[in-house]
Amino acid sequence: MELNTGRQANRELTEVLNQLWHLDTNRLKPGTDYRISLQGKAGYVAPGSNQARDRAHAPLFGYVNEEKLHNIETFAHFINLLDNYETSTGVSETVTSEELQENRLFIDAIMETEVMKCAHTYLVKKDQSPADPGQFKRQLYDIWFRLYHRDRRGGEDSCGFEHVFVGETKHGQEIMGLHNWVQFYLQEKHGHVDYKGYKARDNKDSPDEDDHVLNLQFSWKGLVKPIGGSFIGVSPEFEVALFTIIFLMSTEKMTSVVVKVDEYVLELVVYRHGRSIGTSYPKLLSSNNRDL
Repeated sequence: MELNTGRQANRELTEVLNQLWHLDTNRLKPGTDYRISLQGKAGYVAPGSNQARDRAHAPLFGYVNEEKLHNIETFAHFINLLDNYETSTGVSETVTSEELQENRLFIDAIMETEVMKCAHTYLVKKDQSPADPGQFKRQLYDIWFRLYHRDRRGGEDSCGFEHVFVGETKHGQEIMGLHNWVQFYLQEKHGHVDYKGYKARDNKDSPDEDDHVLNLQFSWKGLVKPIGGSFIGVSPEFEVALFTIIFLMSTEKMTSVVVKVDEYVLELVVYRHGRSIGTSYPKLLSSNNRDL
């Protein structure tokens, strides 16, 4: 299938991603399982600058039901993984056998969900993945957990999971990745993330606090991310499934595809690093027919 990179929503991908959305029973409910406070609209940050005006004096997350997170198996394994990565690129990762086991437990857990089973079925039908679940798990492992050199000066210092979900810093200057809401919440709770405000084109486009996709501005460990797209409240298996499909359906170094998932028109962006994901994130284009 040719991935349509124009601004029209890709019909086939829209269909399969909406199936995943409806199957995502582990998604948390806004207002019930968590509360966010969007506050002000973030301003312009000059490239390379780490100065951003703070348009949000309170945290983004006012409340998250952590007990629920720890009681949902995929979230519990996911949170274990967040602890395992050293955030500075160029620092070789030391992977203990216990951590390797945790990577596998996470893949085992997400493969039990209807979301991942649906993604697997679709990818087999498209001749992109092996039908055997064990071989598919190995493919997922290579895409998300295989270590590679992101920084030429160091050792094997990065992997897709770390970049997308955990975040990493580059020469202590630029934030890379950190597109996951659970990590954002945990980092904010520990005082490492400072939410600066939401990004939108004009005042008519202000997002709602029950929106499941947001464009955010924040600083992390003193470094500013001028804009970062993130799903909010979704399960880790939903993000892994969605980005695995986009990754495998294209051989390009960079793939960008427009889809409509639930009420959100999104651009999904995936960068390839050999047989692994370099980065992947959503960019909200419009919601509820609001044009951003």
